[in-house]
Amino acid sequence: MRRGGSRGRTSRTARRASDTPAVVYPPKEEPLEVYGTIRQVFPSTMFSVELENNTTILAHIAGRLRRHHIRILPGDRVDVEISPYDLTKGRITYRYRAGEPKRT
Repeated sequence: MRRGGSRGRTSRTARRASDTPAVVYPPKEEPLEVYGTIRQVFPSTMFSVELENNTTILAHIAGRLRRHHIRILPGDRVDVEISPYDLTKGRITYRYRAGEPKRT
């Protein structure tokens, strides 16, 4: 019966952590934060959002809003994060209450 984590290797052939090269990834690009208004509601928590510059994108709800059951309806003002790689899709990160001023 074998013991230990060598999986059949002897101490001479066991791998060390320093033998494997470290993988270095490029830094992630930051998402673009924009302000918009919900125009249309689609199934499975997808929304059509009109941004301040009059472009329309497709956005889904962020997990935090989904977890707290934040209801989003047409006409609501929202903050959206847009990926710098695909400017037609985004994530709704905040829903403004009625009369609440825009965050900076």
